[in-house]
Amino acid sequence: MPYIALAVGAVLAALDQLLKYLVVNNFELNQSQVLIPHILNLTYIRNEGVAFGMFAGMQWVFIALTVVMLGAIIFYMFKKRPDSKFFYFTVALIIGGGIGNLIDRIAYGYVVDYLALTFFKPVCNFADYCITLGVIMLAVYLLFFADKKNKKGNLHDGA
Repeated sequence: MPYIALAVGAVLAALDQLLKYLVVNNFELNQSQVLIPHILNLTYIRNEGVAFGMFAGMQWVFIALTVVMLGAIIFYMFKKRPDSKFFYFTVALIIGGGIGNLIDRIAYGYVVDYLALTFFKPVCNFADYCITLGVIMLAVYLLFFADKKNKKGNLHDGA
């Protein structure tokens, strides 16, 4: 399962990079186009920070933190090998999103953002939504399912 999660993460990162490529090559900086009226606009911006543009200019910190977090997730995934498809799906989202934004930070020094929900102020990208959904789902897994799996595993380990 860890290899499948890595493969799914790679596909998500590739999809993120494809979407960013299309936006960069078809939009001028700060150009916006309505995609779904009153819900979603495509707006090309460059984010030199993290969430909501905070901490701009600290790319090396974000690169280091991303590498450490991705390394920790991948290490845990291969070392512990949880018996949960839900877990692997959540980490695939986080890995894919993390790699997608990491590529931007290393290559350009900023992240390409383009998804602007009309009811949510900041402009984000596909990778941001993968990370956000993955972290929420990982929290659900850790809060409600991980202990049950561990207790069940410990019973089998002692038998």
